[in-house]
Amino acid sequence: MDSRHDSLGFLLSDVSRSMRRAFKQRIEGSSLTLAQSRALVHISRNEGIRQVDLAEILEVQPITLARLIDQLVRAGVVERRSDPADRRVFRLFLTTAAEPQLLAIHQVADAIRDQALRNLSPPEAQMIHDVLRKMRDNFATQP
Repeated sequence: MDSRHDSLGFLLSDVSRSMRRAFKQRIEGSSLTLAQSRALVHISRNEGIRQVDLAEILEVQPITLARLIDQLVRAGVVERRSDPADRRVFRLFLTTAAEPQLLAIHQVADAIRDQALRNLSPPEAQMIHDVLRKMRDNFATQP
């Protein structure tokens, strides 16, 4: 099915790396980095997420995430709130100032998606999306 050079893992990794590179190039000149953009998107999907849980999702050390969140707090797009059940825990929320940043992130992401799917028919593009979702779900259901 696949050759040694085009194994599924390598292809997925290559596409992912190419998409990240394209994102970095297109977001250049913005006030956000790729890491900050990823954090904002995940916070928007999970308002009130604990910092430690976001660090796990982003696959970074908690101290690295703390510095990243410090930057986003200084930029006025994220706020930390103490967890009422545990004062040692901070939960993350977006401010209204994050809305234009998220809009810009989504515009760049849409352009990159369009580039990635450029030579595919709509059914092919949908099939890729469906298959990748199933693959992700296969790992999510594993113990």
